[in-house]
Amino acid sequence: MTLRAVFKSWIDHYFSDEEAVILLVVLVLGFAVVIWLGRMLAPFFTALVIAFLLQGAVSWLERHGVPHLLAVILVFLGFLGMLLALAFILLPLIWNQLVGLVQETPRMFASGQQLLDDLQERYPNLVTPDQIQNWIGVAGREMTQFGQRALTLSLASLGNVLALIIYLVLVPILVFFMLKDRDTLVGFTLSLLPQNRTLMTRIWQEMDDQIANYVRGKFIEIIIVGTVAFLTFAYFGLPYSALLAVLVGFSVLVPYIGAAVATLPVAAVAGFHFGMTDQFLYVVIAYGIIQALDGNVLVPVLFSEAVNLHPVSIIVAVLFFGGIWGFWGIFFAIPLATLLKALVYAWPRGIQRRKKNEVVETLAEE
Repeated sequence: MTLRAVFKSWIDHYFSDEEAVILLVVLVLGFAVVIWLGRMLAPFFTALVIAFLLQGAVSWLERHGVPHLLAVILVFLGFLGMLLALAFILLPLIWNQLVGLVQETPRMFASGQQLLDDLQERYPNLVTPDQIQNWIGVAGREMTQFGQRALTLSLASLGNVLALIIYLVLVPILVFFMLKDRDTLVGFTLSLLPQNRTLMTRIWQEMDDQIANYVRGKFIEIIIVGTVAFLTFAYFGLPYSALLAVLVGFSVLVPYIGAAVATLPVAAVAGFHFGMTDQFLYVVIAYGIIQALDGNVLVPVLFSEAVNLHPVSIIVAVLFFGGIWGFWGIFFAIPLATLLKALVYAWPRGIQRRKKNEVVETLAEE
């Protein structure tokens, strides 16, 4: 069989069905909109994610007899309270600690250079002066690039402030109407799809519970891990506790890699502040315990409907979607990988099931 015949057989098997072709078009258009219009529609997508998170609370209140509109208002007021607390309490604290860290960086750099000199004196055969100079040169270049990025960020601060104002105004409005008119919006979206959408429904059913569990569970995991890390760092008197806790909290977005990456700044700040003392060791051990409890206790409890993906698939998805869409690509890497897996499994099964039903209907008519 020639390559052309094999390709034609593959096309006939997967795309001879009208719904399969429509599904492919919908997916291509959806990805195209996100890739080319993602920055423009970022407030909409942000509101969509937040509404998805809050819908669980609205549904819970409705199951306990609260009217829909009242449930939406209560959940929305809670969301606004969290947003105001974030804007007026947490963000200024993180910003002040970030400014303090930048101001203290030269002193930390000097301490690091002194540490390298001490290593060279203690282990002259292991650490040579040339190696120290190379390390200092690399660190200096990184510091210069960091300063340039900070300058660029400050010059673009007006645009960032305007974008933040747009988010603070548009996103809550969009979230409220997405919660209030959810049925209307879902009905309108479904009306744009073909009436016969058995394959689409099957694929959505296979991934809906997993995506809902993942997104809400990951949000809760970030809050819990970040809060515990902040309390732990503050207990040991580690400077920049809020900044480091936010970093540790968001590190759970990237499985396997995030915990390792977040270890470096935590260990560096603890090392520069405490030196190579028992206090430094206690901070590192406490951080390791937090990561161990997160991976072995918190994750199994939160993600009861576990996403059955191989670790290699998860890492590839994080690298691929994170490279395309940045933060949101990392956040939705596992749901998107789940979508692809659902497509791979449900698409051929849906086509085979439809063909079998057509054969049964034909035999029944005869």
